[in-house]
Amino acid sequence: MPKTLVTGATGFIGSHVARELAARGDELRLAVRPDSPKEAIADIEHEEVRCDLLDRRSVRRALADTNRVFHCAGLVSLRERDVERVFEVNAMGTRMLLEECLRAEVERVVFTSSVAAIGPAPPGGTADETQVFTAGGLGIAYINSKHEAEMEAMRMAAHGLPVVCVNPTFVYGRGDVHGGSTGIVRRFLLGRIPVYTEGALNVVDVQDVARGHVLADEKGEPGERYILGNRNYTWDRLFADLARISGVEPPPLKLPPALALRMVDLLERAPGRPPVTRAEVKSASQWWTYRNGKAKRELGWSTSPHEDTIEETVQWYLERDGDRLARARRSQPVQYKVAARTLSMVEGVVGRLR
Repeated sequence: MPKTLVTGATGFIGSHVARELAARGDELRLAVRPDSPKEAIADIEHEEVRCDLLDRRSVRRALADTNRVFHCAGLVSLRERDVERVFEVNAMGTRMLLEECLRAEVERVVFTSSVAAIGPAPPGGTADETQVFTAGGLGIAYINSKHEAEMEAMRMAAHGLPVVCVNPTFVYGRGDVHGGSTGIVRRFLLGRIPVYTEGALNVVDVQDVARGHVLADEKGEPGERYILGNRNYTWDRLFADLARISGVEPPPLKLPPALALRMVDLLERAPGRPPVTRAEVKSASQWWTYRNGKAKRELGWSTSPHEDTIEETVQWYLERDGDRLARARRSQPVQYKVAARTLSMVEGVVGRLR
């Protein structure tokens, strides 16, 4: 009997997609790595297969007797040491998998792309699926790798592969065991974000994203992409909501992007691993804000209340890491509060002099 293959099945998005497909009644084949925690898929009936996306024979074995593929595997990293691996997994791995899907005459492929492949919106604005990609100049490997992967998907669509792309925004909710999507929430709860910069992001619930994948399979147009996003937040608003829910003080010191980058340059010259990288600061200072009208209109997709998503994310971490979070700092270091007041005073004086 034909099966549905899910790559990255133990990941945050992949495990929720697998659960949605199981509820639909699909016979599942889940691709996993030997070292991946399997708690998220332990109660899902499935066939397990080992699949290395950079090994063509491995990919062919995984695709045997499959008629649908949900390609959710990917590597999210903004660290310099991971640049080569990010391109290998996200771009080369996607190309190899989709080539083999075409060869195997797979009936349908849903590819988990990212809004990184679209690029950030203009400051204060929002973007949609028609935006021309101009983010290459940021020099961030992850962003460029997702753009290249999506171009591979569109190229294969032009060759006849029925592939639909979905572009999730920042995915929150329960079950992010790897911490790739919701790691900033955990860092906030641990009091490890004393400084931030200007910028914004769009937050969407992981369960909504999983439903969006299934709807893309059922209603999406091959060769098209669909943004799966919900609420646009400035960092100020997001941190204020996290503080209200958790009782942890928000970061007191907000720096202009140029000043934040200079600070990172100094940190990178110091011994040891810097707490933040240039790529992370560059990314955080962009406006990752979007409109989701196309997915709602063409797929019949809907979103959950964004307040519930933020609360569920915080609650999941409190349940999972409660003891450690209870011991963490709930107020911000005094030196950062003093620096914030000083910067505010300086900005006030400069403003009056203009």
